[in-house]
Amino acid sequence: MQMPQPDPRVIARREAIAARLRQVVPGAVIDDPAETRAYECDALSAYRCPPLAVVLPTTTEEVAAVLRICHDMGVPVVPRGAGTSLAGGSMPTADAVVVGLSRMSAVLETSLEDRFIRVQAGRTNLSVSGAVDASGFFYAPDPSSQLACAIGGNIGMNSGGAHCLKYGVTTNNLLGVTVVLMDGSVIELGGPMGEAPGLDLLGVVCGSEGQLGIVTEATLRILPKPAGARPVLVAFDASETAGACVAAIIRAGVLPVAIEFMDRPCIRATEEFAHAGYPDCEALLIIEVEGTPPEIDEQLRLIGDIAARFSPIEFRESKSEDESRRIWLGRKSAFGAMGQINDYMCLDGTIPVSALPEVLAGIARLSAEFGLDVANVFHAGDGNMHPLILYNANQPGDLERCEALGAEILKLCVQVGGCLTGEHGVGVEKRELMTTQFTDIDLEAQMRVKDVFDPHWLLNAAKVFPLAVSAPRREGIRNAA
Repeated sequence: MQMPQPDPRVIARREAIAARLRQVVPGAVIDDPAETRAYECDALSAYRCPPLAVVLPTTTEEVAAVLRICHDMGVPVVPRGAGTSLAGGSMPTADAVVVGLSRMSAVLETSLEDRFIRVQAGRTNLSVSGAVDASGFFYAPDPSSQLACAIGGNIGMNSGGAHCLKYGVTTNNLLGVTVVLMDGSVIELGGPMGEAPGLDLLGVVCGSEGQLGIVTEATLRILPKPAGARPVLVAFDASETAGACVAAIIRAGVLPVAIEFMDRPCIRATEEFAHAGYPDCEALLIIEVEGTPPEIDEQLRLIGDIAARFSPIEFRESKSEDESRRIWLGRKSAFGAMGQINDYMCLDGTIPVSALPEVLAGIARLSAEFGLDVANVFHAGDGNMHPLILYNANQPGDLERCEALGAEILKLCVQVGGCLTGEHGVGVEKRELMTTQFTDIDLEAQMRVKDVFDPHWLLNAAKVFPLAVSAPRREGIRNAA
């Protein structure tokens, strides 16, 4: 993985840049090289580079002042939420200023009558639901990192989570944003009272990975908590059979709130870690439905009838809150459990649900070909796969082999009609694979959108687009400076 060479002219002005930033955000600038190392990577920790400086603003006005300075001085900027990106979305370069949103965590407005909450973009995902839980409401998108990940990052990557099958991903629950553009101007897009007329710029910003501006405030849809929910655990003797069962449930028109998939390597790791009481099987599904007790009973009856056609080795229906908690315990512990036993890289490709059996078989074939184990744990209901490629970071060549295997898995996702990412974003991880999914004309159209919002290509410019494709814009602007 390569990054553009940092601009030595910017690095030479480190002290002057930091001094100007301190004028507008006193006490919130970090430029000591030892302290900037805390921001040298995100959750894609295989690659690291300390930034030029870090700024931790507390208001939209402070973000605007910081960007005006960086714009005037030609300094690249990397927005950062909580640093949980698995695609290198907030990885800096040595000449970049990281603008971190961690201090921007306030709830600004709540309306239960109109069902929205407005928060600063540094607020964690889970704490949004926490702010309205006592009133009987919740915020639907629930990424696995929801305890730590920030709303701004969720918007940047259009994050989803286990319950996105029923409730959708971030874009389906985002009503409006306040965005600071690279020149320091502040714009408002959308709002709580319905879709704004004209171009859908809110839809453009959501999922733009910090390429167009920095989201500082977000208006989010909140929903009444359901009357009840109940999960079932269904175990199978083959991953492909579990995949076929998922496709059959979706094809039958049943809409669970979540369908989660785990295979044997992941099941065994989570059992050793969390002791959830999972069966020792090749694959399992966790299927949760919501509604009143009669609605839940009817949905589970239909799911049971469909699952029976695939001869499951166990069908375990929760009978209590404790049993429900234990069914979900292993799934919610999966990534931490895998991290206890191995270095791993978590991918994020999305496929048609009908292609699950084919892709699972293809991943097994590629795993054997590359000689690296792959554990699968993912949101099966909407085809958002998260294969975990296991490797040894201390073994020379293993990381490169892991990346090569990951590239082939993502290419397979595209080949069957899917796409490179469902919720992690492109970042640097999938940047060079964009030509697999998009034509030159497609990429040119996308880069023209960035030209409009960020004409000098200073915002997160080393991400998303293949370096060779974006080089004429990035280098042309630098040479003209």
